[in-house]
Amino acid sequence: MEYRARLTRCVLCVGLGLAGLSDLQMYRDAELVDHLPVHPLVSGPIAVLLLWLSFRRGALEWSTGIAVGGSLLLTTALGLTHPAWVSMLETSCLLILLVRVIYRVPRPAAVVALCAALCAALTALPVRQALEPHDVYDGAAFSGLLASAAIGLGFYLRMLDGRRTAAIAAARHNERLELARELHDFVAHHATAIVIQAQAARTIRETAPEQIDGILENIERAGVETMESMNHLVSLLREDTPPPVQPGEFIAHLTKLVADFSRSGDSDAILRVTAPARQVLLTSKVQLAIQRVILEALTNARRHAPGAPVTVSVTVRKGRLCVEVSNKAPVERPRVLAAGGGGFGLVGMRERVAGVGGELLAGTAADGGWRVAGIFPTVIVTPSDA
Repeated sequence: MEYRARLTRCVLCVGLGLAGLSDLQMYRDAELVDHLPVHPLVSGPIAVLLLWLSFRRGALEWSTGIAVGGSLLLTTALGLTHPAWVSMLETSCLLILLVRVIYRVPRPAAVVALCAALCAALTALPVRQALEPHDVYDGAAFSGLLASAAIGLGFYLRMLDGRRTAAIAAARHNERLELARELHDFVAHHATAIVIQAQAARTIRETAPEQIDGILENIERAGVETMESMNHLVSLLREDTPPPVQPGEFIAHLTKLVADFSRSGDSDAILRVTAPARQVLLTSKVQLAIQRVILEALTNARRHAPGAPVTVSVTVRKGRLCVEVSNKAPVERPRVLAAGGGGFGLVGMRERVAGVGGELLAGTAADGGWRVAGIFPTVIVTPSDA
């Protein structure tokens, strides 16, 4: 961006320098024929000064107003009293100001007013020559074409700037959503286990004190896993894309995830992976999305259906990988967490699955439990799975 800005400034300086040399040549040629006033030689440098001032913060509107007012007054004076030629340097500055007003002025009313004044000043420039009416009309038409081109360029630059601003805002919004999903997926899973086990320890403190040590060990393990998850989250934020995982390693990750869930809580979880699903090749983003969906579904099962068995199934259907997490009806009344409900779990899962080109289904099962199913795209599927 800095290189483009410097290049634009160099082009403007070269163009304005050539326009100034053209004014000097026109004055020299015209002086051989008849004595003409030097006002155009003065108006050009003044227009350059006002153009330079317009690049300062907050000075574009008032410097443009002064330039337009001065140009109209000079056109009126020269057209009525002392005919002269049209300054190329002044014309160039007015055109550049027209582009900058459309591109940079934020208020629509100010843009309309200044553009109308600049167009009037540009189309009135041929009046200074005091030629035949048809020559004035032709000159005004040519100036109008130049003004139209400047208006089109200004709107084009403004459109590009708007798109760039919208793209930056969208990127920042997506980064915030991604960070929120990662925090929810990594931290909520282990934090929920810690809270629920602490509540269980308080409940059995009087009736079964011999079980307290086991619960405290689970809480300690969950706390260590929370710290590991936070470190993993920081490493993910530092990387552009997660490292690729082979199919066998991916299934091993899912097995460990389900085993940790069963070991750290009062609900049992079973992982069922079909043989075709073990051979499916997935992209790293799809693998990451599947892990997050399973993690969130297990966390919801622990929170809303404590004690209910959970089944995680991974199958291939019509060339797409189907991951389903279902739990039976709750065995006991769901515990109320101290921090209250979340409400972002399903939203985060839908956003993550949709982000990799999949779809998510969630709802109550026929036996009174809950079912979450994600359908994900695959890279390679064996012929028997088609």
